[in-house]
Formats: sequence, C-alpha cells, structure tokens
Amino acid sequence: MQEIIETDRVIIRPIEEGDVEGMYILDSDSRVQEFLGKHPISSKEEALNTILFIRKQYEDFGIGRWAVIEKETNTFIGWTGFKYIGNGENGVKEYLDLGYRFIYDAWGKGYATETAKACLTYAEKHLTELPIHAISEVGNEGSKHVLEKLGFEAVSTFLYENVPHFWYIRVKK
Repeated sequence: MQEIIETDRVIIRPIEEGDVEGMYILDSDSRVQEFLGKHPISSKEEALNTILFIRKQYEDFGIGRWAVIEKETNTFIGWTGFKYIGNGENGVKEYLDLGYRFIYDAWGKGYATETAKACLTYAEKHLTELPIHAISEVGNEGSKHVLEKLGFEAVSTFLYENVPHFWYIRVKK
C-alpha cells in the first residue's frame, strides 16, 4: 500500500520506522495487551522489530498493518488493516486477517470501527483475490462488537496460543 486513506478524523498510512515511540506506547501497555496474550513489550527495540516485521509484509505481500494518525493532534494512536496469513489459522490458509490496535486513551471513541471500515472499502477496490477473516479472544467484547458492526459473524471457536478465540467470516458488505 503506497497510498494514504483518510477519514474525517484520521490518516491511515504505512507504518514507518519513525512510529517507534507510538508503537512502544501501544504495545507496552498491559491494558492494550489484555486480549493479546498478555505479553507487553519492554523496549523500543521490540517496537522497532514489530515495525520492521510489518514493513517486510509490505515488501513480501503488498499489504500489512497501517498506522493510524489522529488528524487533530498529528499523533500515532494505533494501527489497523490487514496481515497476510499463508500457513493458516483454524485450518484456513491464504487469507487476510483484519485487525486493529489502539492506545488505551483512544479506546471507546469509534476509531476501530472507523478505520477498519475504511480498510474494508480499500480491500473491496484493491484486494479482491483473498478472503478476509478476523479473530478475537472470546472474552474481548469490544472487538466482538466492532467486528459485528462491520458485518462479520463468529462462526466457530478455536484455540490460538492455547486461548479460546472466535473465528469470524464477513457475511455482509
């Protein structure tokens, strides 16, 4: 993805190495990590490694998670978008995983729904060859709510890293 997506409140763009401070704030917060395996990072080096991994996905697959920049403050508030999954989860191979993660102070403001919806619109125009799925930890009511608003339905549960997760398919566009 080379282009930039804009909504009324945010800019969605490729993650850059300069986003390391924001990524560190995001991924070091135990509240953010509550439904993500409970493994907060402890250094900016780990944040940079995450960014480099995402940027490698851009090179290898032409897609990856994208930075979300709040227009009003010009601040990195999280990421949204797709991750290519080749080997599969839940017995499914070759798909795009829709995901989003935001700093704690951005929670409850509709950013996940707003940005994921913009990403799905982008996918309908540019990424038609792979199906889009999503997963969330069974207890993550916030993510479940967002995915259902976006037209996803939990069709099964499975263990991801030994934790029960819902498997979502998109049932309406």
